[in-house]
Amino acid sequence: MQSDDSPLRTGWTTGACATAAVKAACQALATGEFPDPVSIRLPQGQEPAFALALHHMADGAATAGIVKDAGDDPDVTHGALVLASVRPLAAGSGVRFKAGAGVGTVTRPGLPVAVGEPAINPAPRKMMRAAVAEIAALHGGPTDVEIELGVENGERIAERTLNPRLGIIGGLSILGTTGIVKPYSCSAWIHGIHRGVDVARAAGLTHIAGATGKTSEQAVLHHHNLPELALIDMGDFVGGMLKYVRSHPLPRVTIAGGIAKMAKLAQGLLDLHSKRGEVDLEALATRSLKAGGTEHLAELIRASNTAAEAYGHAEAEGVPLGNAVALAAWETAADVLDDPAIMLDVLLFDREGTLKAHTEPLPAYRPARPRKRR
Repeated sequence: MQSDDSPLRTGWTTGACATAAVKAACQALATGEFPDPVSIRLPQGQEPAFALALHHMADGAATAGIVKDAGDDPDVTHGALVLASVRPLAAGSGVRFKAGAGVGTVTRPGLPVAVGEPAINPAPRKMMRAAVAEIAALHGGPTDVEIELGVENGERIAERTLNPRLGIIGGLSILGTTGIVKPYSCSAWIHGIHRGVDVARAAGLTHIAGATGKTSEQAVLHHHNLPELALIDMGDFVGGMLKYVRSHPLPRVTIAGGIAKMAKLAQGLLDLHSKRGEVDLEALATRSLKAGGTEHLAELIRASNTAAEAYGHAEAEGVPLGNAVALAAWETAADVLDDPAIMLDVLLFDREGTLKAHTEPLPAYRPARPRKRR
């Protein structure tokens, strides 16, 4: 059993696993034998080895499969079987990619690959082409091939990802820039946020909304009458969304969440996960005083167990603590966007999805703002 202070294990992306399977299949086509384990070279020079979970040849194609190990990252694709079937093509055909069972197909513009293409990102494609060329140089294997990638149960696993919203249908994406999964980097989630913004921009939307959870997501959708394509499932990564929007702007951005998450944003936190910081009850007490609350209310807030309890005390006394939190959250977000061409508003909902506080949409720019550490 791993101790709490031992280092977390890194893992491998679907792109790295697919590349290893492709290399093994190519070598089998060239030599008649599957290498097991099979080593690949990653973009940053590492050379990991992968054990084959299955391999076979049939009908002129070679197929290899590798079980993805995401290390200690809570990745939904951990343990998935990534499959690659490689088939020679006519001379001059080049390397062609095909989506097999469990790998999605792109149906909306704005993603790194074109509409109609398999959801195999550019970096993994580059790694796979390099693997084909390497085996051709070493063993005389074919350079003109069709690569069909699949993921066992990939269509079912994809339901737990952002792919359906992004317009990637039929399964998972084959991802990975470096080939390495860093534990709790949540790179796949951040990637999904970025692609969600890209798809919204490509569709011509002028207003997107980032929500911290399902309740606030549905609430902001109805409040602003937005299409589902405008919803960005940012979760705790409000900073990841805002920083991307700063370099890929849209005319309007809404941030929606509950009292606890928005209280953290109001404190200046851009990662709202509990591991990154707790709600500062003293700060809420101070905000209540500035909003006209009594010292008795401030003491009740300081003694609260949760942000929701603190808000309930303020609401009972008619003190607009929610508005103060929403305004401070807006200021944090505006400092990140720093663009007067982007209209920004913040909505604060309770656990039932009832709107409790909000700011008006205003230009996301504060000329005299205090600079906060990020």
